[in-house]
Amino acid sequence: MGGQRVWAVSGTAEDGAAAQPIVVQACKFRIMAANQSTEATRALGRSLVDTFGRGWVTCDMSLLMTVYAPNAVFIETPFTAPIQGTDAIRGYWNEVPYNQSEISFNSGEIYAAGPWFSTEFKCVFRRRRTGEWVEARGAIFCETEAGRISEMRMYWHRWNGGQETSIA
Repeated sequence: MGGQRVWAVSGTAEDGAAAQPIVVQACKFRIMAANQSTEATRALGRSLVDTFGRGWVTCDMSLLMTVYAPNAVFIETPFTAPIQGTDAIRGYWNEVPYNQSEISFNSGEIYAAGPWFSTEFKCVFRRRRTGEWVEARGAIFCETEAGRISEMRMYWHRWNGGQETSIA
């Protein structure tokens, strides 16, 4: 059977009928394309996360905003309402320079599948009002479209002054 593999299934179905063989297409080109797509998404994800991190650390909101698609959605935590569109997302991130200083950002390996990628991250900063150190650790899950992030979900937890808290 050229280009096909037959996977035999033994036994009977629930209704007592004999099980039928399953025919699976084995297409080398599709597998290669999927692998290349994953590698391309991984590379894109690395570039986007690094740019995002540089923008956050330097409080360069113009740089940070370059990672988002025009109709992007940003979800800060699983329990917050989605922020839709770049104007609203910019409004969220524009608060960073007023509240955070001495910021560091690190991210882990990029995991990719199709147009989606994810990574772990750690961000440490000092609160401007109190001088208290905050350590935030979590994961970023993104969907991409046309080389930018169309949806970003950040699931993170903050430690403020050595205490676990999710207060911003």
